[in-house]
Amino acid sequence: MQLYNKLSAQEVSEILEKKAKKRITLSFYKYAHIENPRLLRDHLFLSWNPLEVLGRIYVAKEGINAQLSLPSNQIEAFKSHLNTISFLKGVRLNVAIEHKLKSFLKLTIKVRNKIVADGLVDDKFDVTKKGIHLNAIEFNNLLDHKNTICVDMRNHYESEIGHFKNAITPDVDTFRESLPIIEKKLSKHKENKNILMYCTGGIRCEKASAYFKHKGFKKVYQLEGGIIEYARQVKNQNLENKFIGKNFVFDERRGERISDDIISKCHQCGTPCDDHVNCKNEACHLLFIQCESCSKKFNNCCSDQCTKIIEMPLEKQKIFRKDTHNSNKIFKKGRSKSLKFKN
Repeated sequence: MQLYNKLSAQEVSEILEKKAKKRITLSFYKYAHIENPRLLRDHLFLSWNPLEVLGRIYVAKEGINAQLSLPSNQIEAFKSHLNTISFLKGVRLNVAIEHKLKSFLKLTIKVRNKIVADGLVDDKFDVTKKGIHLNAIEFNNLLDHKNTICVDMRNHYESEIGHFKNAITPDVDTFRESLPIIEKKLSKHKENKNILMYCTGGIRCEKASAYFKHKGFKKVYQLEGGIIEYARQVKNQNLENKFIGKNFVFDERRGERISDDIISKCHQCGTPCDDHVNCKNEACHLLFIQCESCSKKFNNCCSDQCTKIIEMPLEKQKIFRKDTHNSNKIFKKGRSKSLKFKN
């Protein structure tokens, strides 16, 4: 019984190119009380692997978070399977605006302590007691209300390339950092203000809405389906788009354009740009914004030092990688002294 990937990313990439099947990129999440996440994890792998599903899926006692792609001709079979799982029956699927053949190259399903790390240790906090969901029309209306405070629940590198007009965009690296910062900032408005939150697909602002209700905020709202679903509704219903720039996404695309506005700049030269890349030096792998000109100048690297490293023989490069761990603690996303134009 196969419960894990047996093919490398390169092998999967070659298979995808050979088959050339049209694939759909989508995401979904659901907060629920799951008694045995490991059992659910194995069941999902056994069910989805035959459907050629690829992606990153996290399962925990608090629910499931999935970002994946699959052949378009398997979408109905996929939906049918979701409907066999009681808490996933009829779950909203956030279908991407843009689809790429290689959004994901593996099916990775992991059991985690939480589907969204929040740093909270509070037995009384129930993540399923969420705020009020709003569709695109309702969100636009409340966004314009003079008594509304709009909060972006994403990280700095996401909001830097795109956000809603007049939204508060905390300068944080992780979701867990944002909760106490925002709570302190809004502490005077527990009773009198509409707290309107959004994120990429809804999963973070849903947990945040439950958290702020738990903390005594009375008027808590969230954008249902996040920016992804908002963009779809705006397009399909010909609504006013109040999101400016790109929506950062966590796959090989790195972003979906929502409006023509470019609100960020190349971190190396300051030219208007909103294209995220990872430094080509595998011992660095820093996520940052780089224009085409700087890409050529620095050979897809974030600095002169990294450019020199990748020009070395492979064996010497491996020396630099030794004992290097690419984590948020060491390589802050988009934060480096070598980047002169980081906002």
